[in-house]
Amino acid sequence: MREAILLTPGPLTTSLATKTAMLTDWGSWDSAFNALTAGVCNDLVNIVHGGETHVCVPLQGSGTFAVEATIGTLVPKDGKLLVLVNGAYGRRMAQLTRVIGRQVEVYETADDQPADPAEIAARLAADPAITHVGAIHCETSTGILNPLAAIADVVERAGRRLIIDAMSAFGALPVDARELRFDALIATSNKCLEGVPGVGFVIARREALLAASGNSHSLALDLVDQYLYLQKTGQWRFTPPTHVVAALASALEQYRLEGGQPARLGRYAANCRQLVSGLARLGLRPLLEPSLQAPIIVTVHAPNHPDYEFKRFYEAVRARGFVLYPGKLTEVETFRVGCIGAIDSAEIGQAVAAIADALAELGWIH
Repeated sequence: MREAILLTPGPLTTSLATKTAMLTDWGSWDSAFNALTAGVCNDLVNIVHGGETHVCVPLQGSGTFAVEATIGTLVPKDGKLLVLVNGAYGRRMAQLTRVIGRQVEVYETADDQPADPAEIAARLAADPAITHVGAIHCETSTGILNPLAAIADVVERAGRRLIIDAMSAFGALPVDARELRFDALIATSNKCLEGVPGVGFVIARREALLAASGNSHSLALDLVDQYLYLQKTGQWRFTPPTHVVAALASALEQYRLEGGQPARLGRYAANCRQLVSGLARLGLRPLLEPSLQAPIIVTVHAPNHPDYEFKRFYEAVRARGFVLYPGKLTEVETFRVGCIGAIDSAEIGQAVAAIADALAELGWIH
């Protein structure tokens, strides 16, 4: 029996080659593992064409660990972060900034509304205490694509520093460090790169990272120490997730063979188009306008039926071999369907059929 297909924004369905890469045990101080880490870091920097200016700092844990490490390292203790919020992960960035004792201001828009660059410029002009701006490239709680290039331009013109949470965008949506100025871009192994959970990483501007020595509130989350130790020894400071790194190395090789970022985006975009059109035939419509929809995860209005309950819907679809994601909105009843992972048109077509079958069984469509 085939294992369930994860239509989620990470963890997601991985290839057999990625799974197989985890069957080997690695010594964390072994030269072969050091080379594996160095190769992964080099590949990640190259995805954003950042080799001349940026370095990659890997970190154990989920993406949120890396976000907290980045803000705690790069934002000085007397600095202030303006966070652009239109979903749960922007709110989380603001929350963790407060928890670690940094000043934070929030510019919040509706879940289906990107930040206005003119408003960002006005806020930066009005408050010279703001040193950094935190932006979410693709807000996973809805799938909205935020206008990263316009945001980066405003931040650079104002002489401030940009921190990008690219968690569910990195590897699929293009970012070019030669054209778009940022001090840090944060992502993780288990989304568009199609690895497994356990490694976050920060692609940091080298000069900004080295200038941040002594800022960190944490020993384990100090990116400067992590980077310098890696450079000096080739090793992680603390026990690395060796099998996860090996899986990521395999996933990156598959990424290269597929054709890199353009090919990955092309496959996901095709998945998204097929998904949206298939759901439309069932009377299900997405939350976002097409111009705002990133081809990563689609938030879908729940069936307009008085008996609708996500848990029953989830279980019915799960019984047919597909795992959906609950909605993250409080005011609108939704569910989410991921377009990413080691899946293509075959799995998307099967997923739409499974959703149709489940809705018919539950009596929520005719």
